[in-house]
Amino acid sequence: MSFVSLLFIAFAMSTDAFAVAVARGATLKHPHFGRAFRTGVLFGSVEAISPLIGWLIGIGAASYIVKWDHWLAFGLLLALGLKMIHEGLQKPEEGEEADDKAKRSRVMMLLTAVATSIDAMAIGLGFAFIDVNIFEASLLIGLATLTMVTFGIMLGQRLGAMIGKRAELLGGLVLIMVGSVILREHLVGLA
Repeated sequence: MSFVSLLFIAFAMSTDAFAVAVARGATLKHPHFGRAFRTGVLFGSVEAISPLIGWLIGIGAASYIVKWDHWLAFGLLLALGLKMIHEGLQKPEEGEEADDKAKRSRVMMLLTAVATSIDAMAIGLGFAFIDVNIFEASLLIGLATLTMVTFGIMLGQRLGAMIGKRAELLGGLVLIMVGSVILREHLVGLA
């Protein structure tokens, strides 16, 4: 597989994480580049590791994973999206500690990163059957995702100022939409 093909695949793998990052950036009050970059590193790292895991699983479990990866991604993103919508509809709790809220936010971001990287794991399974340098492919996927997520959060911040308090609702809807698109693509592909 050529470098250009791998680059296109890498950016294609990062589009769902980009959509989530834009929604996340819209919910943040004052995101700065450092925070956006750290989130990009989180998503990029998870996205880079996923094809390696898929590649290592190899032929034995390929048919099982490919059958269920879209349902798993959809379920995780649906649950996270509904949680964001629920939180967006709630009034802020007065006694809520900032540290507790930040910890929950980090856990949610990690779960979101995992959910958006399941398709990269499936790509890794596919790479096990063709002549691809898996380390180069994983690195490109990780770097593309890091770039797209960092840019997405900074772009989302600008959008967040326009949509105000409803940004979390929008973020939840985007997560559900991304999960639905992943599910639809796989189901249509099976038909």
